[in-house]
Amino acid sequence: MTIRIESANTGTYQVIVEDASTTVHSVTVTPEYLHKLTDGRASAETLIEMSFEFLLERESNTSILRAFDLPVIQRYFPEYERTIVSMLRET
Repeated sequence: MTIRIESANTGTYQVIVEDASTTVHSVTVTPEYLHKLTDGRASAETLIEMSFEFLLERESNTSILRAFDLPVIQRYFPEYERTIVSMLRET
């Protein structure tokens, strides 16, 4: 499986997940949310990639929303923010 991230415009990224089926997602992340989760230790692209790795451990790429704001993940998976912060500490 391959995850590619391309900046679409300020704060919005196109994420392409290539697997058995290829999917394209539009993801928005604000500077405030980026700082909340990374404390300046990672780029938006890194946070998004880690977020998709998190999601793909729990569901297929075809089940992931096609467009969403990154904080939405927390609504579906309450452990998301805690897990991402922990993952960033390990890198």
